[in-house]
Amino acid sequence: MIPEAQNTKKVLLLPPQLKDNGDFANNTYVDTKGWGYVEFLILMGDTDVASGDAVGSTAEDTAPYIEECDTSGGTYAKLTGAELGTAIQYDDDSKLFQIDVDLVSVEHKRYMRVNAPHSAAGAANGSNAAILAILSKPELGPQSAAERGLEEHVIA
Repeated sequence: MIPEAQNTKKVLLLPPQLKDNGDFANNTYVDTKGWGYVEFLILMGDTDVASGDAVGSTAEDTAPYIEECDTSGGTYAKLTGAELGTAIQYDDDSKLFQIDVDLVSVEHKRYMRVNAPHSAAGAANGSNAAILAILSKPELGPQSAAERGLEEHVIA
């Protein structure tokens, strides 16, 4: 029997990086085909934004939200209800934020991503962030590290 934690796939949507006053680089999507649930985890590092909003979608004062599309390179649309309550704040250093999407109970488009993560201007550096998608409830469980989205998987 495979433990439930191994019946997941991790997808790095935004590699860990520092951004000062602009859009984070290399934001990408997750393909949800064959999965029943997806968690979007925004991992915040240090920010040196003086006060107010630090990280949002498209602009630092817009709450981060999920968008979806039928094709990986098509036009993405905002997913209603899949957004944080506010933009991530200047004092939210080393905190985690999560948006979950049920892919079974409500019909969704196949590809999803966090809309254009954007950092406010910092005193010197701006904001550190990364985004990880965790897929679960598979139609067919992953059998290898690669199928789980991993380079290597050690099970002790």
